[in-house]
Amino acid sequence: MSTIEARPVLSEVFGPSEGAALRIKQVVLVLAGIAALAIAAKIRIPMWPVPLTMGTFAVLTIGAAYGPRLGLATILGYMAVGALGFNVFAGSSAENYGLAYMTGGTGGYLVGYVLAALALGVFARAGWDRSMGRMAAAMLIGNAIIYIPGLLWLGQLYGWDQPILAWGLTPFLLGDALKLALAALLLPAVWKMVGEARV
Repeated sequence: MSTIEARPVLSEVFGPSEGAALRIKQVVLVLAGIAALAIAAKIRIPMWPVPLTMGTFAVLTIGAAYGPRLGLATILGYMAVGALGFNVFAGSSAENYGLAYMTGGTGGYLVGYVLAALALGVFARAGWDRSMGRMAAAMLIGNAIIYIPGLLWLGQLYGWDQPILAWGLTPFLLGDALKLALAALLLPAVWKMVGEARV
């Protein structure tokens, strides 16, 4: 067994660990994760230069807390709910929703969400969520994984002669730095509490 496989993620240290009870726990976690993603996407905290939203924070922390398989199932479930027309994305509305919204300017970022949730799960399997430095590095990589397809999508959609970085990157960097710091503090702190509770 490899080192990565041997490392539990946070969702695995609570509740049942086998049998039907484990499956029920996993279903509950996926449903709770989808709800958390939908709620986080709608949170808008006033900030300069753009309001701070918590969608990326939720995607990355759920990926880390759930691990690669359950995290991927959760983010794909969230995408499926959005594709069915429910207003669960940061920029979706009663007039702009479902597949039409998902294939618009935000489409590349949604692809990045899926890839980043999976990546954070892999990093958590390797134990990166247990120290502030490594969790910060994982969040930084996760943000890059979201931005790369997002910016490529914008450039392809609107043309590379447009101010793609000014539209889709630079206004969000300050907020992302704050969310990175929050996650780097939060997940290692939870692991510390788990360890202390087992002493």
